[in-house]
Amino acid sequence: RYLESKGALDKSLCLLKDSDETVLLPILPSSLSQLDLQSLRNTVASDSTCEIVWSQSPLQSKKDKGRTSGNKLEKILQELLESLGERWTEELRGDLPRSFQRHGDLVLLGDNCFSLPLWKKKDQQLWGAVAKGLGAKRLAKITRISGDGFRSPVVTMLLGEHSWVKHVDNRITYEFDVTKCMFSAGNITEKLRVAGFDCRGETVVDLYAGIGYFTLPYLVHAGASHVHACEWNPDAVEALQRNLTAHGVSHRCTVHAGDNRQLQLCDIADRVNLGLIPSSEDGWPVACHLLKRTTGGVLHIHQNVTSPLPNTAAVPEINDATQRVSGKTADREVWQSWADDTADRIASLLKDTTGAPWITSIRHVEHVKSYAPHVHHIVLDLECRPS
Repeated sequence: RYLESKGALDKSLCLLKDSDETVLLPILPSSLSQLDLQSLRNTVASDSTCEIVWSQSPLQSKKDKGRTSGNKLEKILQELLESLGERWTEELRGDLPRSFQRHGDLVLLGDNCFSLPLWKKKDQQLWGAVAKGLGAKRLAKITRISGDGFRSPVVTMLLGEHSWVKHVDNRITYEFDVTKCMFSAGNITEKLRVAGFDCRGETVVDLYAGIGYFTLPYLVHAGASHVHACEWNPDAVEALQRNLTAHGVSHRCTVHAGDNRQLQLCDIADRVNLGLIPSSEDGWPVACHLLKRTTGGVLHIHQNVTSPLPNTAAVPEINDATQRVSGKTADREVWQSWADDTADRIASLLKDTTGAPWITSIRHVEHVKSYAPHVHHIVLDLECRPS
C-alpha cells in the first residue's frame, strides 16, 4: 500500500516469493531515487525487514503468467483428448477456465467451464490432467451460492480426499471447508485497514464474524482486549474456533453461535464491526444496544451502495476521461449522501435505545471494492457519543 501510494509499485509485474521468508515487490526504476527507505521500513511489522535489492530472479508479467498457465492447461488437455481419439476444437478451447481461485494446493473452478458433454464422458482422466495443468493437487467446482441464509457455496469436490483449505492474508491463516464456507479475497484492503487500528484496551463486537475475516485482524494485529464474535452458520463457527486456536487468541474471544438479533449482551462495546453485505441494516439496532452507554464508541458499517447511471445522452461531446472523473465524483457524492443518512438514522436508533440524545460523527468512508459499474462495497466509520 505504501509503494502504491507513492506510485512506485510496478503493477504490470507479478510479486515473487523468493524464499520461505522473502517476497520481492517490483519497483518502477523511475521512482527509485524518490523512495524514502526509512519510511518504507516503518510500514512493515517490527519483526520484519525491508530493503531495496537488485534481483537476478526473472519477474514475470501478470499478462504472461495468465497466458502461460492457460497455454499449459490447453496443451495438456489437447494431448489427452487426442490420445483418446477425440478432436480438439475451438468450442472445447472456449470451455476452459478463464479464472479460478487458488487455496494452497486446491483450485476452485467457476461454473462457466468444462460444461460440454464431452468433458463429462472423460471424468476419470480429465481432472488429473486439469490439476497438472493448473499446478494443483485438489480440484473443486462452485456452481452457485445457496439460499440457506448462510450464503453457503454449492461446491463439488472433483479431485482430492478432503475439502479443508488454508488461505494466508497479512500473516493470518484462515482455515475453512471450501464446500461449506465462502472466502472473499476482495476484502483484503479492509482487513489490512482493520489490522492498522489501535484497539488496545478495547472490547470489540464482530456481528457477522464468519470464519474470522475481521475478528482475527482485531485480535492478532489491532490488539483488541476482547472480541465477541457472532456467527449463525455452524460450519463457519467451526472454522472460526479452529482459527482462533491456531493463532493462540481463543482466550481473548467469546464466540456467540446463533442469530445476533438474539444476542444477550448490552452496554459493553467500544467498537462494533458490521461486516455484512449487501446490507448490515438488520444489525444496526443490535449495534446500538451494544455500545457503551457512558462513553459510546465506533461503528464500522458495511453496505453495497448503488449510484445512479450518469445521463450522458444530452452531452455527446463528453470524452471517456471526463466521464470517468465525473463518474467517480458522482459515486463519492452518493456514498457521502448514504453516510449522512445512516448517521442520522443511527442517532435516532441510539436515542430510542437509551432514551437520551447522541451525537454521531462520520470519521471516514472507505471504498472496499466494486461489484459492477456504480455498485460499490463501502464501509462507514461512525463515531457515536452520548451528548
